[in-house]
Order: sequence, then C-alpha cells, then structure tokens
Amino acid sequence: MDTESATAPWKPDTAPTYWLTRFVILRMLGVIYAIAFLVAVNQIIPLIGSHGLLPVELYLSRVSTALGSNTAGFLRLPSLFWFWHSDAALLTVVWSGLLLSGVVAAGYANALMLGVLWILYLSVKHVGQEWYGYGWEIQLTETGFLAIFLGPLLDLRPFPKQEPPFPIIVLFRWLIFRIMLGAGLIKIRGDEIWRDATALYYHFETQPIPGPWSRWFHFLPHPVLKIGVWFNHLGELIAPWFVFWPRLARHIAGVVIVLFQLNIMLSGNLSFLNWLTIIPALACFDDGFWARLLPRQLVRKAEIAAVNAVESKPMRITAWVVTALITLLSIQPAVNLLSPSQIMNTSFDPLGLVNTYGAFGTVGKERLNVVFEGTMDQDSTDKAHWKPYIYQGLPVLLDQRPPQIAPYQLRLDWQMWFAAMSSPEEYPWTLHLIWKLLHNDPGVVGLFAHNPFPQQPPRYIRAILYRYTFAEPGNPPGHWWKRERVGIWLPALSTNDPRLTDFLKSYGWLP
Repeated sequence: MDTESATAPWKPDTAPTYWLTRFVILRMLGVIYAIAFLVAVNQIIPLIGSHGLLPVELYLSRVSTALGSNTAGFLRLPSLFWFWHSDAALLTVVWSGLLLSGVVAAGYANALMLGVLWILYLSVKHVGQEWYGYGWEIQLTETGFLAIFLGPLLDLRPFPKQEPPFPIIVLFRWLIFRIMLGAGLIKIRGDEIWRDATALYYHFETQPIPGPWSRWFHFLPHPVLKIGVWFNHLGELIAPWFVFWPRLARHIAGVVIVLFQLNIMLSGNLSFLNWLTIIPALACFDDGFWARLLPRQLVRKAEIAAVNAVESKPMRITAWVVTALITLLSIQPAVNLLSPSQIMNTSFDPLGLVNTYGAFGTVGKERLNVVFEGTMDQDSTDKAHWKPYIYQGLPVLLDQRPPQIAPYQLRLDWQMWFAAMSSPEEYPWTLHLIWKLLHNDPGVVGLFAHNPFPQQPPRYIRAILYRYTFAEPGNPPGHWWKRERVGIWLPALSTNDPRLTDFLKSYGWLP
C-alpha cells in the first residue's frame, strides 16, 4: 500500500471521514469518566453512604414508598443500587467505573465497555440526590450513551476495521447544538445583564468556585468584559447553527465553541462541564482536520484502518435505530428551546437520553458564603474562640488564593454555594453535617481542607453567613478577599441540643 492511496480518503475534495474523530472523542470521554468516577470514589461514602449526609438506603425507601414499589422506583430511576446499596456496593460500582474508564482513556474501547460505563454512571447519578443534580451529570450520561454506538461491539482496538457510523456523528452535533443554544437562550431570556453585556462585571467573583485567575478576569476593564459577553453570545447563540454546515463553516464553528470552553476553564472551576462540552463539539471536525494536528504515527494507523475498512451492517442498522429513537425523544427538548418559559438541565425520559441544558441564566451580583465554625469553649456567644472549617474550594480565609480544582468537583462546596443563597430549611442536610462535625466524623470532616479540632470534637458548631468580594491586588497586601458578616445562618448547636437531635430523628438520620 503506498502513502498516496492511504491518505486519499482525507483529501479536501473527498467526503469527510471520522476515524480520528472517533479516536479523540472516545479517549477524551474516557478521561471525563475517569474524573467523574474518581470524584465518586473519594466522596460517595460520606455523601450517600450508609452513614453519609443523605444515605442512599433512606432515599430509595422514600422513592419506593412514594411510587408504590421498588419496581416502580427502578423504572423511574433505573440504578443497580436498587438491588444492592451497601457501602461495599457503592465502592464496587465506582471503582469498577474508574478502572474501565482508565482503559478507555488509554485507547481501548468498544460498545460493550462503553455500555457498562454508561450503566455504572447512570446508577450513581440516579441515587446521588442533590449531590448529582447538576446539568453535566445528565450531559455525561447522554454523551456516554451516544458513544456506545461509535464503535463495534467487541473489537477494542483504537482503530477497528468498522468505520464510525455517520448518523452517530450527526447526533453528537445535535447534542452540542442543544447544549450551546440552550445555554445562550436561557441567558438572553433570564437576565437583563446578559442582554446589556454587563454580566461579566459580576460573574467571575460570584461564580460557584473561583479559580486562580478569576480575580484577574474580574478586574479587567469593563469594555473588555463586555467583549467577553459578546464572545459568549457568539459561542452560544451563533456558532451552534453552523455545526451542520459544510466543512469550512463547521470547522470554524467547532473552533469557536472549543475556544469558548477553554476560556471558561481558565476563568473558574466549573467541574468537568467544559471538558465534557468539548466532546460533542469534536464531531465538527473530520479526519482532514485532525491529520494536521495529531502525531504522524497515529494518523498513519487511522489511514491504514480507513483504507482497509469493512462495512458492518449491524452497526449501520443500529446507528439508524438510535437516530430514530433520539429524533423522537428530541421533540420535547426542541419545543423547550423555543419556549419563552424554557427550563434547563432537565431530563424527559428515565434514562436521560435527550435532555435540556443551560447554565447561569441569572448571575448574582454578590457573593455569599456560609462558614461553619466550631469552639471548645463553654460559651457559645461571639465571645468564644471560634475556629472555621476551611473548604477545599470555597473562600474562607482572606489571604487564601482560589485554588485550581476543575475538572475535579467538590460536591459539598458546590452545594454550600447554593445553600448560601437560601436558608437551612431548604438544605436540611446541613444540620446533619453539623452533627457529623460535632462527632469528628472522618468521612464528612474529610470533605473539608483540614480538621481544626484534630484531638477531640468541638463543643459547639455554628454557621455564619458572610459577603465576600475580591480584594484589589495589593490592597491590602497578600489578601485575595474582603468580607463582611451578614448574620447567623445556623445558631450554635451541640450534641445534647434537643432542637438538633429532634430534627435529625424526624429525617431518619438518628434512631
């Protein structure tokens, strides 16, 4: 076989092929799965384990009671944990997912392996309760479902003989179209500051978990920040329309979307959302594009596979069946995009195969943080010596630079960002959190950066609400934040406080 014949399929005047596209999509999906399962390995037991903040057993029992039976619960929220939900079961599933995703990230994937990964993560997501209520969770399951049908059933080679089914490539483009357009429309419809291009005056400071460069972005000149909003609109409202166009327009749209996601990665910590969003955008690029970027040895392997390709009738039929299914399930999400009362991050089917997406429909203009504090003193007033529990991501100390967390996710920190804008009544598990801190529970304490009471648990725990703002660089020296106390979010509580114990018993968290 000569070089000319091998590279012929990727000449500009030939129909696009997607061997390298499939390779890159599946490798990156393996990385995202690995990160998502690693988060679960580290956090799932203190969050939803048998002694976690929101125990999975209690949750499944309540779902079963509400729906009438375990069978009805399984049909509404399919999960392996309906059959086995001990701590050992949780760890078995997430460790299995981590190991399998590592194999995919290393370059070896087939439909069977990707199907198992999808089932494992769907199982976690469906029992994760509010810890897994983010839009990128259903986005990962939808992306993972489509990826199952990119390759053959059993062949694990990075470049199998079967060509990637083009209908699945189109479905990935349909996914990125809905993700981006949904996010853009929810902003335009949801908040005037997106329409007048002032949203970035506030976003970098008030986003869930700022990153190391967030303060630099925040203090950029206002004209530059307005340009940033316009670039947001370009990436979310204009570029998606070109993902179905011929090669040049499609490539430009893909580049704009990817650059937009990279910019968001640099300016904050939005978990693995932006990394995940890049994956369907990669379907905009064909092999001719990738052949200019990837190592020649890798490109050569894809060329050989393309020249020796064989058609798989089962793969082709399956791809068209999946396309028909996704088309039917897309009706409600498409209607939602057109609706002035658009909702975001919602599934319309139990398996979450086609969903609605969106983020930051409104942008807060102030940053509120709840800080848990403990004391060993007999006194529980402000005169006591209170020590704060330092979050791993959220700001507490004024001289602490915001860390780089993403694509990893700190699920407690994220929920406390939401909780700070609400009340304890809407986040009852925060009382369970206090109970755990009062007992130095190693799992829950481990969700914080360190334990301020390593020798023995504190006598009292309270939660104070603060308003945080970025300190201008050098004013005062060494400080990243300024803050002012807003008020008491939860009063000082102890282990023998009947208000606390009675509340926990009412939720089934204490016998």
